[in-house]
Amino acid sequence: SLVVLFGATAGAYGAKLGSDERELILLVWQVVDLHSKKVGTLHKSLVKADNLDLSDQCREVSGLTPEGLGKAEPLDRVLQQFSQLVSGDLKVLGRSSYTLCSDGQLLIRQVLHPETSKKNFLLSDCFYSFYDLRKEFHACYPSSATVKDQTIKTMAEYLGLGTDETEEDFGVWQVKTMVAIIFSMLSESCNHIFTEPETVKYKYETGPCLPWWLFFFFLCSSKSETVDSETVIRARGLPWQSSDQDIARFFKGLNIAKGGVALCLNAQGRRNGEALVRFVNSEQRDLALERHKHHMGSRYIEVYKATGEEFLKIAGGTSNEVAQFLSKENQVIIRMRGLPFTATQEDVLGFLGPECPVTGGKEGLLFVKYPDGRPTGDAFVLFSCEEYAQNALKKHKEILGKRYIELFRSTAAEVQQVLNRYMSTPLIPTLPTPIIPVIPPPYTIATGSIRDCVRLRGLPYTAGIDDILEFMGDATADIKPHGVHMVLNQQGRPSGDAFIQMKSADKAFMVAQKCHKKMMKDRYVEVFQCSGEEMNFVLMGGTLNRSGLSPPPCKLPCLSPPAYAAFQTAAVIPAEAALYQPQALLPTTRTPQASAAAPPTVTYYPAQAAQLYMNYTAYYPSPPVSPTTVGYIAAPPGAVAAAATATHTPLLPQPGALVRMQGLPYNTGMKEILSFFQGYQYAPDDYNGLIQLSDQARSVLQAPKEWVCL
Repeated sequence: SLVVLFGATAGAYGAKLGSDERELILLVWQVVDLHSKKVGTLHKSLVKADNLDLSDQCREVSGLTPEGLGKAEPLDRVLQQFSQLVSGDLKVLGRSSYTLCSDGQLLIRQVLHPETSKKNFLLSDCFYSFYDLRKEFHACYPSSATVKDQTIKTMAEYLGLGTDETEEDFGVWQVKTMVAIIFSMLSESCNHIFTEPETVKYKYETGPCLPWWLFFFFLCSSKSETVDSETVIRARGLPWQSSDQDIARFFKGLNIAKGGVALCLNAQGRRNGEALVRFVNSEQRDLALERHKHHMGSRYIEVYKATGEEFLKIAGGTSNEVAQFLSKENQVIIRMRGLPFTATQEDVLGFLGPECPVTGGKEGLLFVKYPDGRPTGDAFVLFSCEEYAQNALKKHKEILGKRYIELFRSTAAEVQQVLNRYMSTPLIPTLPTPIIPVIPPPYTIATGSIRDCVRLRGLPYTAGIDDILEFMGDATADIKPHGVHMVLNQQGRPSGDAFIQMKSADKAFMVAQKCHKKMMKDRYVEVFQCSGEEMNFVLMGGTLNRSGLSPPPCKLPCLSPPAYAAFQTAAVIPAEAALYQPQALLPTTRTPQASAAAPPTVTYYPAQAAQLYMNYTAYYPSPPVSPTTVGYIAAPPGAVAAAATATHTPLLPQPGALVRMQGLPYNTGMKEILSFFQGYQYAPDDYNGLIQLSDQARSVLQAPKEWVCL
């Protein structure tokens, strides 16, 4: 038997039914016995919506009023009555089973399933299988209009049936006409058989969207047919805590492919509010696009077309380990973040406890690691049911060892994304491609001991060049051209420090006196007078701390040849390091006096080592130039020649030998170093053998990681 079903909402009608999220207000149905060609009683039921504000189109087409709907029953009661009345009609006809038949798919997929999902009650099993009368009609009459262009009226006109809608109430005519169309299809001339109903998935199936070997084949063959681009959409504006099940619920009524929800992550591995969703066919995708700006909670979600290639980049897996981990069907995945690096599988299982057993024990755990095997602090866990997963989520921010652990719902696509991201992370981070801005003619940074610079410490991290200039006030007129240097940390973010070159030492002194502990935004900023040598000390790799400056590290491999001939000239940072300002980062060259006649040798810091150990510094132009260029500037071709011709000053006060110490504790001081060399002769001149610097620079050296000793 068939139950012919028709419905209407308080909003759009026809091809746009359900696209505006309006509630159901009318259901009309009738049972049809396909064997005896008998029909049951025709039933019409109004539905009371939460919002009784009817659209103009609804009022005009249906003739319904808010007053009449206000006396109706709510949807859950109407559906209960529907089941009872259909069962009674089937009993009268001597039948026990039935399948729904509707005019198209919109009523079932775009109205009933989404609305009942939002109202948190379940539809009976009969609403998960139905016949689409338009598809059945086109299969029976291939010469008729396409399925997309079919309506009840066009099908009736094709068969020569009466089409006067004014003779019956709204909904009643539609159901009676649909029943007449079905009887025509059952006639001896057609003898149509209803065999393949449309289905609605009960729940979203998790798991990998593609096996790892098929994804590898896709990469090697560059064939995009693996995932049809006509089946993929991009959802944007999702709540950050939404899971794949939440997204599947948003698209309730539409069939999402297995593992077809891929949550997108940002550069930090956190969800960015977007997801790519793959449906079983293009028809389902087109229906999903009609849910553009539908709501998930209080947020509206944007829905756009996407490509199969985009989906594979997010959801495709490349690891056999991941494929094996996700091979277990219908598992709930939980992501753990913030694990101690020493945490073992036993530690994690003990943390979760017996109330939330992990599927397969240790096999249900997947630790995320860097390419060299170091742990990242992330792990994924499989649970066999929702109850166990909920018990695990209750442990969110509980303590393991000395750290609190974050737990979130996750997806198969997120597992693959996270694993792919970490496994492709280089062991030595690299800088972005250098940006070469348009700059004025070359300029230099003073490197002497004249204290014509100031250091700003404690800047707000949001402070920019304009904030600094405003902070300086009238003193901006005394800043040298291109004399503002903001210091970034190794992550390329503001360190809270900046150096400013003034036109004279007197000007620097006055600025330090006037601006020290002056407020910038909600913080006071410390201003100290310093020299160009101290400034260069930082720009060349020295670190900043509360006590002042620490010298640049000496870990660079190949810093000098075995005979230490490199000390004859200064080390020059190459263009590849993308950190060189024209003649700006070349310190005063130091070489033994006895070797002054030796041919100059230029030693380069390796680019990767420079990226590891140097403070990345961005340079900003100062008045009167507009501060619009920020970036890394490559060294000009003449930089090496300038280094070779630079004036030499002695490094060593007297002939001797240098040794380099590595691996010192961070709190090591001069006393500990001298005790270490007890019994050996070193330069006795007030410990001047420990790096020769000006008095001002020496006064701010505190607890270095490494020292160069004589």
